[in-house]
Amino acid sequence: MTGSKSERAYVWLRARISAREFGPGYRLVLGAIADELGMSVVPVREAIRRLEAEGLVTFERNVGARVTLVDQSEYAHTMQTLGIVEGAATSLSAPLLDEDTLARAEAINERMKALLDHFDAHIFTDLNREFHSVLYEPCPNPHILDLVHRGWARLSGIRDTTFAYVPGRAQHSVEEHTRILELIRAGAEPIEIELAARNHRWRTMDAFLHALHPTPTDSRKTEGR
Repeated sequence: MTGSKSERAYVWLRARISAREFGPGYRLVLGAIADELGMSVVPVREAIRRLEAEGLVTFERNVGARVTLVDQSEYAHTMQTLGIVEGAATSLSAPLLDEDTLARAEAINERMKALLDHFDAHIFTDLNREFHSVLYEPCPNPHILDLVHRGWARLSGIRDTTFAYVPGRAQHSVEEHTRILELIRAGAEPIEIELAARNHRWRTMDAFLHALHPTPTDSRKTEGR
């Protein structure tokens, strides 16, 4: 009987992972899944171990089981590239951003700030993309803008994961948004705006990768950001 229940739990979990109902980084709580399926946690644990063997689930000490994240190298390469092209696009857009547009970006950032006390990674992520879109969409170079769009599209499967997995990064992200707006309003040198936008993206990447493989040194660096 346990085997058949384990198989049912396995099929149920695998279907939801495949459909991205349980996206990368999603925490699999044994008790909640067992209640949903009307069984004990034993067959659920067996199913999760089977999914772990297939590489679909990762088990972390003191955290539990999570849906495996997308390939870390692919994530890093995409974020590095996006940092470069989005930084350039934001810099080129800066002279074209009027006060009404900057006020709109600021209002979005304020909404993100308001979410920090009752954090919702999905809403925060959508607002984050909207904020950056306001700043880079006026970019007069269509080739750079196309690369930015492609970068965001490649991240579409893990956008929620970043802030869900590293919620502490959200506070710093909002602060860095404020700094980027200040630079644009002050008419800062294009390279200064570009580097601020680029480093903002790369800090998110660093925080995410450090959270996956924490070390004492990494922890100190992340806390300082």
